[in-house]
Amino acid sequence: MRSSKYILFLFILISYTISGISQNTKYGSTNYTIETTGSAATGKYTPFWIVSNKYGTVPLDADNAYFRAGVFHQQSSGNGLHWSAGIDILAATPRYRNVYIQQLYAEIKYKCLNLTIGSKENYTSLWDNELSSGDMLLSTNSRPIPEINISVPRFTTIPFTKGRIQFRGDIAVGRSFDSDYLRQFRNGRPDYIENILCHHKSLHIRLLDPENKFPFTAIIGIRHHAQWGGTSTNPESGKQPQSFKDLIRIMIGTSGGDNSSLSAQKNVLGNHYGSYDLKFGYLNSAFDIHIYKQHFFEDASGMELYNFPDGLYGIQADIPNFSWINKIVMEFLYTRDQSGPVHYIIYDHSIYPGYGGGRDNYYNNDEYTTGVAYFNRSIGSPLLTSPEYNDNGDLGFRNNRVRAFHIGLQGYLSKQASYRILATSSEGWGTMEKPFLKKENNFSCAARISYCHPRLDGWLFSGEIAADFGSTYGDNTGISISVKKSGILKRWL
Repeated sequence: MRSSKYILFLFILISYTISGISQNTKYGSTNYTIETTGSAATGKYTPFWIVSNKYGTVPLDADNAYFRAGVFHQQSSGNGLHWSAGIDILAATPRYRNVYIQQLYAEIKYKCLNLTIGSKENYTSLWDNELSSGDMLLSTNSRPIPEINISVPRFTTIPFTKGRIQFRGDIAVGRSFDSDYLRQFRNGRPDYIENILCHHKSLHIRLLDPENKFPFTAIIGIRHHAQWGGTSTNPESGKQPQSFKDLIRIMIGTSGGDNSSLSAQKNVLGNHYGSYDLKFGYLNSAFDIHIYKQHFFEDASGMELYNFPDGLYGIQADIPNFSWINKIVMEFLYTRDQSGPVHYIIYDHSIYPGYGGGRDNYYNNDEYTTGVAYFNRSIGSPLLTSPEYNDNGDLGFRNNRVRAFHIGLQGYLSKQASYRILATSSEGWGTMEKPFLKKENNFSCAARISYCHPRLDGWLFSGEIAADFGSTYGDNTGISISVKKSGILKRWL
């Protein structure tokens, strides 16, 4: 609770500071959003595609509802300076702590540079926000983690390249605030590290013909995420290294100091993971086609591609002139290899030759036992089953070796009505250390229709029906109804 007060105070302080900087304001607006959503299901859980990739807003338990309200301010000056701030409060049931802050942030932009402080729903993936099964590093599946983020969020031309080579990237540090929730979930059984610190950075390069004479485009990028610091619930482990020197170790991926665990001293400090992102596109006035691959890694073996063919593969077609189906996404997710079943590093290589690595155990970590999750919901792909589904209170991901086929499509039924359809077939083999005795299967699908009445400005009505079939999530059929109103509270001219 004290941490929340500090964040709110920092948010107000930054907002007033930025407001003072931009006194020569030329224009701005204060907007609001109000939304209420309710769902009902026949099974134990809310269907997968009603829950997943919604920034953690929809409770997992069947028969739920939430109400959220937010106020957001944006302001610009004539010298390229922009600032914004927002607060978004959500009340949900059934939920641990029914009322909480979903977003609270202050942001300042100058030309291509951007500084954000706080928790903000900010989608940065190259894959489609609405139709993709989910980015493997940072999707829209969990609540946003409060952080300080410095970024170039939009592709920006590199000087002297005549617009043909562009870049974007970011670097951030943050902290989790899910410790109280985890205490109730685990029922006092397994130890874990609370108040985990987070770090991530990324760099993407895009090749593009600004004159549209060459119809092909390419994006290549690398991203790095890490969990570190915090305090273990095991008194013998206690507080983890989290000095500024340790932050440098995390950022460059080196081993820990004398005050870190033996594992951190032998390997690297913290829990690290990342990806290589590749995306190639053909651009046409009638349609665009993109193919992409996200190669996930957790250590040197993955970085050296020894875990191939693991990763997310996709193809996206945009057909803007065909309203009935104006976008299609098809994806294949594979995470079964994990650099092989044996961790060769612990063996004598003169007797047992091998490249090392292996047994990667995606999203799990021996020290950071909560895994790559926030409030027990996967930060990355939701298809690697979130710890929230662990009925026995265990932390971590029990099913991270999966194979899944996914398709999503959207279009317009009329000028006021749009639709989205998602369908995913997945198989799960558990983990390398604890494989399932019998492979799990699942099929999840959802269809959503959204409607804007021409005479009801700012209103959005949505209805969604979804179902799960199989052993991963059980058989669940449900429906969700949402009403959202957004508008302008005041214009600042």
